[in-house]
Amino acid sequence: MQSAKRINIVSLKLVKESSILYKERSVRSPEDGYQLMKLFLEDKDREHFIVASLDTKNQPVSINICHIGSLNASIVHPREVMKSAILSSAASIIIGHNHPSGKVEPSKEDIEVTKRLVEAGKIIGIDVLDHIIVGDETFISLKEKGII
Repeated sequence: MQSAKRINIVSLKLVKESSILYKERSVRSPEDGYQLMKLFLEDKDREHFIVASLDTKNQPVSINICHIGSLNASIVHPREVMKSAILSSAASIIIGHNHPSGKVEPSKEDIEVTKRLVEAGKIIGIDVLDHIIVGDETFISLKEKGII
């Protein structure tokens, strides 16, 4: 006979680390998304992947640095991306990452990750509005490219 298994009783919560002022108040275009993303992604020496959770009026309610990668790679899992969005009660999200090289052309992995995140979002009811790749004073929107 096996002994009883102890199960942890847990609760989840977001912890506010700091805050920023966002003058535009809501994200209405890829350019607005870029202005928000670049606050976090400009001048980073490694790839950072962030998630901006938006309310029903497309106003950012939280931003989570989801992953910090090596010089040229970031492994992103849908569960990690969606975790902060779910806890923020997001209606939708914008995801973004930087290319330390400064070149914004999406890699094959960038496109595959985006498609996986869009599918995961559909399943749980959180729209992925855009994926912004930030480079040197420039950006690319995967929505504008027709990938989303």
